Amino acid sequence: MDTTGKPIIISRHAAQRMAQRGSTLEEIERAIRTGSWQPAQRGKWYARHVFPFDAVSPVNSRHYAYKTVDAVFADDPASIMVVTVKVYYHD
Repeated sequence: MDTTGKPIIISRHAAQRMAQRGSTLEEIERAIRTGSWQPAQRGKWYARHVFPFDAVSPVNSRHYAYKTVDAVFADDPASIMVVTVKVYYHD
């Protein structure tokens, strides 16, 4: 868990995935700041947070109760660089 308050930087790729998959900057920040960090591929990390959703998914137009946001990122000395974002909708 990040307790240092480092700035979170969103890569261009991650910003594109956020828009495509229906995530917000606030959700990404919350996942990183409060979620448990797990190792990912190539020395990266990921953090996950489940949000109440109760809305229609922008991906497939179905109604879901929850949305899980995964942020994949590099923990650099001066910042956290988000490299991609995954979003899962579920009941």
